[in-house]
Amino acid sequence: MNNPYVDDKVVHFGFSLGLNLMSFNITDSEEMIEGEVYHVRVSNLTPGFQVGFITDVRLCRYLNLRFTPGLEFSSRTLQYISESGKEIKTARYGDKLDLLAIPITLPLYLKFSAEREKNYRPYVIAGGGINYNVSRDREKPVLLNGLDYFVSVGFGVDLYLRWFKLCPEIKYQIGFANLLSPVDNRPEVARQDMFYTQAIQRMNSQMISIVFNFE
Repeated sequence: MNNPYVDDKVVHFGFSLGLNLMSFNITDSEEMIEGEVYHVRVSNLTPGFQVGFITDVRLCRYLNLRFTPGLEFSSRTLQYISESGKEIKTARYGDKLDLLAIPITLPLYLKFSAEREKNYRPYVIAGGGINYNVSRDREKPVLLNGLDYFVSVGFGVDLYLRWFKLCPEIKYQIGFANLLSPVDNRPEVARQDMFYTQAIQRMNSQMISIVFNFE
């Protein structure tokens, strides 16, 4: 059995590397904009990268408290479809708009572990936190709000290697803040591009991530 006493530490540290897929849950405004009603969806998900640090506090044999701040990189493409089927030609970006996000994330989790079996130990994880997006591009007609708050659940397994634990983990995260900034007070956005924001009533974040924790 590798590292038989590693889980007895009151506090331990580590780092994480992972991949993510970020999306939006979009509510259309269904507003008539210069004779057109537009529907918006996420048409393309580009895999993103994330890196973080781990501080783990042992509460009892089966329960740990974890603080895992990190930095995430992702890109999403919004597609705009008019109800009339008319092609969007006059706007600067056409019918698609790419949005880059680089949030600093500050999550707090509870980790519920099963009994260890030789060199593996499955677990589930649940928690929440806040994100702050540091890549807000004011030149784009859709501007994401900086602050988001979320809840997250997932599962994984501790693999006990000779010198450390490798913990692959899958998590789902959903945000509750409306990430859409109003366009009315943004003079930098051309009039013909305002519909990119006006077509949307609400945008909430969603993310699936595969993370490898090294502890």
